[in-house]
Amino acid sequence: MKKILTTLLLTLSVLASAQNLISNVPNRNTTSLNGVWNYIVDPYQTGFYSFHLDQYDKQEKPAKGAFFTNYHAQNKQELVEYDFDKSPTINIPGDWNSQVTELKYYEGNVWFKKSFDYNLAANKRLFVYLGAINYKADVYLNGKKLGTHEGGFTPFNYEITSIVKPTGNYLVIKVDNTRHKEDVPTVNTDWWNYGGITRDVTLIEEENAFVEDYNIQLKKGNANVISGFIKINNLNPAQNQVAISIRELKINYKGKIGADGILNFEIPAKKISYWSPENPKLYDVTVDFNGQKLNDKIGFRTIETKEDKILLNGKPVFLRGISIHEENANGGRANSQEDALRLLNWAKELGCNYVRLAHYPHNENMVREADKMGLMVWEEIPVYWTVEFKNENTYKNAQDQLTAAITRDKNRASIVIWSMANETPVSDARNTFITNLVNHTKSLDDTRLISAALLTHNGKIDDEIGKSLDIIAFNQYLGWYGGNLENAEKTFWTTPYNKPVFVSEFGGDAKAGFHGEKNERWTEEYQEYLYIQNLKMIEKIPHLSGTSPWILVDFRSPKRLLPGIQDGYNRKGLISNDGEKKKAFYIMQDWYAKKKKEQ
Repeated sequence: MKKILTTLLLTLSVLASAQNLISNVPNRNTTSLNGVWNYIVDPYQTGFYSFHLDQYDKQEKPAKGAFFTNYHAQNKQELVEYDFDKSPTINIPGDWNSQVTELKYYEGNVWFKKSFDYNLAANKRLFVYLGAINYKADVYLNGKKLGTHEGGFTPFNYEITSIVKPTGNYLVIKVDNTRHKEDVPTVNTDWWNYGGITRDVTLIEEENAFVEDYNIQLKKGNANVISGFIKINNLNPAQNQVAISIRELKINYKGKIGADGILNFEIPAKKISYWSPENPKLYDVTVDFNGQKLNDKIGFRTIETKEDKILLNGKPVFLRGISIHEENANGGRANSQEDALRLLNWAKELGCNYVRLAHYPHNENMVREADKMGLMVWEEIPVYWTVEFKNENTYKNAQDQLTAAITRDKNRASIVIWSMANETPVSDARNTFITNLVNHTKSLDDTRLISAALLTHNGKIDDEIGKSLDIIAFNQYLGWYGGNLENAEKTFWTTPYNKPVFVSEFGGDAKAGFHGEKNERWTEEYQEYLYIQNLKMIEKIPHLSGTSPWILVDFRSPKRLLPGIQDGYNRKGLISNDGEKKKAFYIMQDWYAKKKKEQ
């Protein structure tokens, strides 16, 4: 009885720990499960429900028709109507839309299976870490359910110590990218709904007690103090010593973990070489807990506002940016280091010192490469257009995604702005929703700036939510969705806020290689003229502190249907989806070169 109770408690603890996100996964003891997986397309959820809609994973003994059991017929007579091992294969990480022609527009359920062996040493623990799955994931190992996760762009993990076997393990994941109005994002977006296991799947092996998470950054208001916390998973009170070393700064700090598993610390530091676009200095940092060394490369910098100026390391800075979607060269969901470098190198070539990663947290390669390259980052969650602001579950979903993004990326110096939303319609419910997200963000990280991409009316940048934001950012499309380009210089903007102002989006479509007069829509010449005229207007905006035109590269969108021009792509990119730079690219490049000289 005692043994059964112990097993039950261990199983419950495995499920309960699902949302304790482990940070800095790339520098841990890991095994990749990336590669070729089997998949089954299941539009009617045959492998999830019985014909009377009984959910298999809620049955005490799931029926053999439950796909997550990976059951195989025991004889030639037995009826089993699926077989992962005989099903087609797909590359993971990756979306099904771009890999399987028949699934280009598919929205629904697909099952994935990966078999693996793993010899877990005694007194070690094992976790499965999923970088992102779009949108809803039901995760099973060896027939046992680990949990359900919602949100297509944030990581999550489960402990599998008590479930994994030396041989014959099978990880099964049901992925559902069906859109719902209560989701985050909601049913209506302007990007492709790529379904699948779109980021890395990783096994993490740890000691019984280990460093789960930490924050090591400059203290708010003091550029000569490094502060933060160390969080230990499953602390043994008899082993509560932890050390933080930064050799270049001659720091070797030692402290004791509290009974709650957390150490809060402050470390005086001298002669810090501060991170900036001109000097993207990253220090080798080591956290040592009971001989377990966890390494990281961390930059130290301050970011703050003073009236209508943004100050990086105490000096005013103009953010020369571009908006970017997470899409690779083949028109699928980007994930690799190569994908990140392709996009970020183009941003550097444009003259950017900042990128806006729209409209959701991008893969971790993007922010780690931005750290190395000296690109400041705006990171956003997909509270996009018309989410259900009165729905408590929708808010919790958004808050969970925000928490995961901050947990993963809070030690990246490149991230200077957390964005709460994009182009949301004004209402009391929306204001409460976003204000609550702002307050939640500040409770997790008070060192970065907070913004949201707002809408305007009649030239006024006066959204009430601006009271809660550090940066007043707005999207405008003069010359594309209304307005006269010839009179652009006569368009003026006003704002009641004495805060930094960003134009977080502007632009218009052009198909690369399509030429004509500057007044002919869809041509490169029209887009070029649109940029010329918009920049004349933008220069006159009060408190202007940054821009991030829409967008770096053309990207797929089911909303963009014009034959011969759009063909399923939003064509507002300064670069085509084939990598061809349009005329407007060089207009923006020249303007940024001028802005750089002015600083």
